[in-house]
Amino acid sequence: MVTREERLAEFRPLAETPGPGPLRLLCEDHVGSYVVPFPCIYRDGAWLNAATGQPIEADVIGWREFSRR
Repeated sequence: MVTREERLAEFRPLAETPGPGPLRLLCEDHVGSYVVPFPCIYRDGAWLNAATGQPIEADVIGWREFSRR
């Protein structure tokens, strides 16, 4: 099982301003960390689903460029 620190090492910290997208998000909740399976964007201070424009209702802890691998 991948540790939180190993997973975080694959993502950029929130202190770095994300590009226009699409982006892959690393989120965290009371169970652990997980990668959001769909592309997201960062706009006007909010994380959004790139396809629907709906806000991401999770604690985002990192981001990286989106790839379908």
